[in-house]
Amino acid sequence: MEDRGFVMLDAPILSNEKTMKLYEQIGIPYEIWDSNTLKKRMPGINAGKYWPNKPVKSDEFWDEASEELGAIFSKHGGYISDPLLAAQNFAAAAKREGVNFHFRKLVIGIEKNNGRVSGVRVANYDAQSKKPLKEQGEVIAADLVVNVAGPWSTQINQMAGAGSDFTMELKPLRVEVHQISTPKDILPGPIMGDLDLGTYLRSGPGGITLVGGTEPECDELEWVEPDLVDEVNMTRTMELFESQTYRFAKRFPAAQIPSNPLGVVGIYDVSSDWTPIYDKSDVPGFYLAIGTSGNQFKNAPGAGLIMAHLINQVEMGHDHDNHPIIYQCVKNNLEINLATFSRKRASNTTSGTVMG
Repeated sequence: MEDRGFVMLDAPILSNEKTMKLYEQIGIPYEIWDSNTLKKRMPGINAGKYWPNKPVKSDEFWDEASEELGAIFSKHGGYISDPLLAAQNFAAAAKREGVNFHFRKLVIGIEKNNGRVSGVRVANYDAQSKKPLKEQGEVIAADLVVNVAGPWSTQINQMAGAGSDFTMELKPLRVEVHQISTPKDILPGPIMGDLDLGTYLRSGPGGITLVGGTEPECDELEWVEPDLVDEVNMTRTMELFESQTYRFAKRFPAAQIPSNPLGVVGIYDVSSDWTPIYDKSDVPGFYLAIGTSGNQFKNAPGAGLIMAHLINQVEMGHDHDNHPIIYQCVKNNLEINLATFSRKRASNTTSGTVMG
């Protein structure tokens, strides 16, 4: 992991007081920066306060700021510089523990025996059409099944007959992250969350900056029907490119914006409150690690420990719905009430964005 530090610019939607309380509880060092410190530590930044978010095509977006903002900084923030390699490393570690992978298979059904899941039915599929070939497929027998299907999670729930008791809605969201040349002097720089303008960013190898969006309310989000995930346009669009890079250029006026969009397209599996669901389901033996909302990649090891503990307790007869399971953290004495991630929870208070 690239440990570059993390800067979160001040914004009403995400309270510094709440962040500070959590940092202090866990023991994460932090600094509060005023606007002068921010400008010194982030050379080239425009510290103007522009809240609330505004569409980049509006006249108001280009108004000058009358005030400046500060930030909260932690030196231990970082990012995975090569997510593909990280995923491959996870897979290699899993294989060492006895995990078998079935690649290029399409899940076409969840098998049951007397109401409890008993396995997963998979089939070969045509890579071009992404449809199963004309065959019944094969059943992979299992004592239990965990749904970790990301934006396809709702389809898998439907196959299992699960989800009738959800209070949380899940829906796929198409997103883009764009690449531009890094302004002089800010490379390699810390990660920066800028909810004031509606972006987040980090440096990358080769003198680039990756810029994503934080779902500003003033922008129209591209929600996807769960059964149409495979039909999503995976080509970058000029509209999102301009929305994200113009906001970045307003924050860093020296930014060099390319004439054509560069970057990647992806799909988030978003829950109503942007908090994941790590839970059992109303189908015996069928568990959920879904609704990760674009912000859980680095949490994967912890999520695995949580799920292993939850599954073990439920399979031994614990009534998690009525008496929530408590997870004891491995590296400190803190406890996590897993009702926080329940499929039946009341909505958690979050920023309502990819920041969680």
